[in-house]
Amino acid sequence: MDVGVAGLGTIGTVVARSLDRGDIDGLRLAAITTRSQEKALDRMKEFSRPVPLVTAHELAELVDVVVGCVPKDAFEEIAVPALEAGCTFITVSGGSLLEHPELAELAKRSGGRIILATGALLGLDAIRAAAEGQIESVKMVTAKPPVSLAGAPHLEKHAIDIDNLSEPLKVFEGSAAEGARGFPANVNVAAAVGLAGIGAEFTQLEIWADPHLERNTHVIKVEADSARFEMKIENVPSEEKPGTGKITALSVINTLRGLVEPLRIGS
Repeated sequence: MDVGVAGLGTIGTVVARSLDRGDIDGLRLAAITTRSQEKALDRMKEFSRPVPLVTAHELAELVDVVVGCVPKDAFEEIAVPALEAGCTFITVSGGSLLEHPELAELAKRSGGRIILATGALLGLDAIRAAAEGQIESVKMVTAKPPVSLAGAPHLEKHAIDIDNLSEPLKVFEGSAAEGARGFPANVNVAAAVGLAGIGAEFTQLEIWADPHLERNTHVIKVEADSARFEMKIENVPSEEKPGTGKITALSVINTLRGLVEPLRIGS
């Protein structure tokens, strides 16, 4: 299958390099779309086989799979053409999917498919399994170094200063839906937990700025009629964008691998 990558930032570059190296048998990097062609051309200098830079609509017509690695404000302009063309669309932007529930219906009409990769999270398969029964509550606590939360709209709106902290500071408490809106670059994980379980409006979320942390940390607690479980992950921040964990791009690569491998582990 031909794969197109939208965006050559922190996540897209890692995914594109993996495809260029031929890491996944049966998948080929065919084209890229990006807002910054100069940046893309520079990053493609190290590729073994440069691919064409095209528009979002051209990308959708050229490939079978579109990997969306663009900022939230560009999500729709990538997702809609991909799904209209019947492509498989892979994303880690749970927050964007919350804002655009109509995309699922578009995919159904066109024969396309949306896959929300696990991203910087763990246990979505367990939450989805529990949701086949009855989930009573889901709570998620996210703690990050202040630099990983810098610039979040919620902080700016409420004039919350996280510079020069000496102790952890709780900067948000509410639903995952509210958190995804207030921290769009940081808590796609919370949106994903909501989509997998009882809904983002009913998923509890706390966000902490912790000056003692070096890793982005997420703890999820689920109470259900089938199981009670608690999960914790500590992600190494990427150098280019500290709010994004290194494991996020690897999750996308693994999702792509799952499209073609004969043996799939986990639901």
